[in-house]
Amino acid sequence: MQLSEREGLELWRKAVTASVRSDAPDLTARQQAVLMSVALMPGPHTVRGLAEHLGVAKPAITRALDALERLDFIRRLPDDSDLRSIFIERTPAGMTYLRAFARLILAAASGEETGGKSPAKRSSAAA
Repeated sequence: MQLSEREGLELWRKAVTASVRSDAPDLTARQQAVLMSVALMPGPHTVRGLAEHLGVAKPAITRALDALERLDFIRRLPDDSDLRSIFIERTPAGMTYLRAFARLILAAASGEETGGKSPAKRSSAAA
């Protein structure tokens, strides 16, 4: 499936718009990139490895991991062989989020309109 730049952006816009309309948490692009890297790339994952892979500073990865951990999308586990090191792994909740987001992308690619609540149905406090 070859997409033009505009078609690629339109697909992404539709998926992100559907995600914003849903009840799912709004993740930053960095948080999504970290979560997808942990979930889709072979591990073990560390802050240093994620920072190198994404080309960002370790403190930025740590902040993204803090937010993802609060959502129960990732967990940190000590490395028994090196107590200074922490491994990052995905959780079932994180995979549920990613599967739902993948369905939004597939729906956008097929031309479906999805995303849970419509903007008119959201309360002003939730917006």
